Order: sequence, then structure tokens, then C-alpha cells
Amino acid sequence: MDPVRNPYAPGAGQRPPELAGRDRELKQFEVVLERVARGRPERSMIITGLRGVGKTVLLNTFRSMAIQRLWGTGKIEARPDQSIRRPIAAALHMAVRELAPRHRAPDRIEQFLGVLKAFAQAGPEEDAKGKARVHRWQPGIDVPAARGRADSGDLEIDLTELLSDAASVATDVGAGIALFVDEMQDIPADDVSALCAACHELSQSGGPLIVVGAGLPHLPAVLSASKSYSERLFRYARIDRLDRESADLALLAPAEREGVTFTAEALDALYAAADGYPYFVQAYAKVVWDVAPDTPITAEDIKVAAPEAESELAVGFFGSRYERATPAERDYMRAMAALGDDPVPTAAVAEELGRKPSSLSPARDGLIKKGLVYSAERGLVAFTVPHFGTFLRSQPA
Repeated sequence: MDPVRNPYAPGAGQRPPELAGRDRELKQFEVVLERVARGRPERSMIITGLRGVGKTVLLNTFRSMAIQRLWGTGKIEARPDQSIRRPIAAALHMAVRELAPRHRAPDRIEQFLGVLKAFAQAGPEEDAKGKARVHRWQPGIDVPAARGRADSGDLEIDLTELLSDAASVATDVGAGIALFVDEMQDIPADDVSALCAACHELSQSGGPLIVVGAGLPHLPAVLSASKSYSERLFRYARIDRLDRESADLALLAPAEREGVTFTAEALDALYAAADGYPYFVQAYAKVVWDVAPDTPITAEDIKVAAPEAESELAVGFFGSRYERATPAERDYMRAMAALGDDPVPTAAVAEELGRKPSSLSPARDGLIKKGLVYSAERGLVAFTVPHFGTFLRSQPA
């Protein structure tokens, strides 16, 4: 069939043509937006799940919903060992710029921008020689940095004051601000604590500003370790593979808009191959479309396309992650894979490798830092990528 008309879109954070199976989360966020708009108390929201289940897609969809309500929005992607001070400053700068044209008092906007500039420049930054120096953030804010507000250098104090002032600007224009944080588990521990404290203060004051985070399954444990009240501070939504009905909808709806359909046997075969994971559904469907001679797409078309789809996943989805690991980390992952696909005890991994558990801590910690494994609970580790164990077992030793 015509590859130009191929509707499927396997990509990092790329919205699929049919966002199937996420109605519950969309309704939850709609409630959050509506309650905040009405001045009612509401928790910020956290989305968790494995790689490839559509967390970033959902986060971007939430942002679109907020924009449709004329909210100010900003988004950051957390990175290990990088403070969130400057990224949050840039994100809030964008959010307030969206609200500024509707504000009746330009001096209030300038006052906030002065606080924002002071906040961004307050924290230390290391130069090439590892010596601390002051931030020289130049975001195009043509106002002097404020003094005495959000500039103490203590991120918890500064962030609380900055978010409070941003919420005040949003209140002035009868709107809200939503700050979206992807890969939230990668925020440094002290910064996580500061962000939770700021959100806690906002929840008590009722300011119209929410933080919406997305991260790996252990994100709730990361937040709980930073502040004990984080379990009550956020509304948590765990997303996983699609059920059969949703997976079929993700395949059929885009195809039918192009006058193409699938046989029942083809849908069976595709669900078995993709196992309901949204990224895999798109990856297999894209290749199947390109190899199928005509509609309806049959199970035989799936059989022909599967090796090519699996080859692409092996290189782009699995292989690219595997290549990031050191030799010791690869040995650790292969041992995990040999023990099965469920979370495995770290002691069992050590036994498989014939090593002491303590000697494997650097490899385990490196894999966690790279986002390849996560600690499902104390003493257990699991892959962040679905079917990664299957991929590793298929590779030559």
C-alpha cells in the first residue's frame, strides 16, 4: 500500500494517530483543570509507567488541554545531575509570556520577571575548572533582577516564592499555570525535595498552579523518599499496556480513515506481537502497512512484516539503550534477563554472576542512573523497557 498514506507513527513522544486507552487519565486531568479553575483545592498529577507506554504523549496531550483553556504552560525534561533551577525558570518564563497579553497591569508582569531573573541567577554553577560561579542566565528579560525575593540560593525557599508569585499572576488574569516535568525521576534528590515543598505550599494556599510529572514506575518512591507527605500531595496515575479493545482501536481507527482495514486474524497476530505496548503497536503497524499489498491486511502480511519490525526495534528501541551500558552493566543486565522477565532480587543477580552483591552496586546504580533498570522495591530490580529481557536473551553472549 502507499507508504505516503501510512498513518502510524512510532516515535519518541510522538502522538499516535489515535490516542486509545487513555480516556480515564484524560478525564482525571480534565477534573483537575476544572477544579483549579473554580478555585477548589486539587493535587498536582504524576504519570508513571515503563518506557514506550506513552507517558510523554499523555503529558503533551495534557499540555494541549491546558492551552485550550488559555492557561500558561511550560515544560522541562529533567536530567540526572542537573539542577532544575534554570529549566524551571525558562518554563515559567514561557508560561507567563502566554498570560502577559491578557494582564491589565504590565508593571505586575515586569515585577514577576524581575523575580524570575533573580531566581535563575541565584544558584551556583560550576565553570570548566569545577569552581562555583554565579549563573549568567540571559533569557531576554529586559528588567533588572529583583532583590530579596526568590534569590536566597536555597532552592526550596526560592522555588516556593517563585511558584507563589507565578500563581498570583495567573490569578490576576483568571487562569492557571501548568508546569510539565518529563523524566521526573531524574531530578536530583535535593531538588525533588524542594519541588515537593513548593507544591505543598501551593496546595495549602490554593494558588492556580499545578505541576504535572511523568516518570518511570519508581517515581512515587523517589518522591516519598524526599518528603513523606508526597504520597498525599500528588494524584498518581500508572499507565501500562493497552487492553485488546484499545489496541485494536489504535490500529483500526487510523487505517479506516484511509479506507483500509484488518482481518480478525491479523488483529490477533498484531496483538500477540506487540503485547499491547503502544510503541510496539505503532512500530509493527507501520511496517505491516508498508509490506501489505492491499486491504484488508491479513495475518500473512503480519508474518512477512514481523522480522523487519523486530529488526528495527532491536536497533532503535533496544539496541540504542544496550549500547549506552558499560561492559559490567551489560553483564548485569544479561544476568537479570537469564532470571526471567519479572522483577528479580539483586542477590539472585549476584549469584548468577558468581559475585558478591556489594561488588555489583556500581553496575546496578549506573543502570538506574541511565534509566535502563529501576528498583521496583527494596532488593528488587526490573527493566524499564518492556521485552528488554527477551531482546537480551536473543543476543549472542
